[in-house]
Amino acid sequence: MDYTKLKNCELFLFDMDGTLYLGDEVYDGARELMFDFPRMGKRYIYLTNNSSRAGEDYIHRLRRLGFPCERENVFTSGMATGMYLNQHHPGASVYIAGTRAFHRELLSYGIRLVNDELGHTEADRVDVVVQGFDTELVYEKLERACHFLRRGAVFIAANPDWVCPMPADEVLPDCGSICALLTASSGREPTYIGKPNRNMVDVISAMTGIPNEKICCVGDRLYTDIAVAQNAGAVSVLVLSGETSPEMAAAAERQPDYILPSVKELHEIIR
Repeated sequence: MDYTKLKNCELFLFDMDGTLYLGDEVYDGARELMFDFPRMGKRYIYLTNNSSRAGEDYIHRLRRLGFPCERENVFTSGMATGMYLNQHHPGASVYIAGTRAFHRELLSYGIRLVNDELGHTEADRVDVVVQGFDTELVYEKLERACHFLRRGAVFIAANPDWVCPMPADEVLPDCGSICALLTASSGREPTYIGKPNRNMVDVISAMTGIPNEKICCVGDRLYTDIAVAQNAGAVSVLVLSGETSPEMAAAAERQPDYILPSVKELHEIIR
């Protein structure tokens, strides 16, 4: 296998759940890889579709798990959603169906959230409904989101993931599953912001000055982590430590640039 393209990458974007750790179980070699990046003269960013936590929450979580992490090392679908709303819907009234952390994240971007201003009348109007990976989901949020979508609100979702992997081969229903329910009940399809939307890589390229072809996306999911690299013209590394099995990888219509058992093997290649 020729690893020249991989070794020439200057910036590595890492998925977290299923790639570096699962729950609180850190995969073998993951910490060592991240600590070794400065010595190798390369940069890294933790890139996640999980909008249930804010960027600051990830900094604290990663440090607690023993990973090096500063503010510039984290980029989430929640952050990308805030940037998208400011660019495409400036000043819009937004109803958010997400966690309190996602709520705080969007407020930090100056988004006009109107959740606390709304009553339960036909006069209530919002411009945009934003759905996130909501681990604090209650039925009232679904009811209100459906109400506004059926009355013409724009539908935006932080990420398309169907499930969030958990230890012991368990999963949690993720944002894509929640959106499927809302689509079935409202007839509206969302615009997804997170991976595989190439915007995630394009924004990071603009922020760092590193061209897409020198960026490597590392993750365990074909339809998000690998697809975002392929859509953005970046290098892709699929690790088989999470959602994707060897059989699923072999059957993929678009093959990743590289398939490795885990990030431990990635470290051995690039160091």
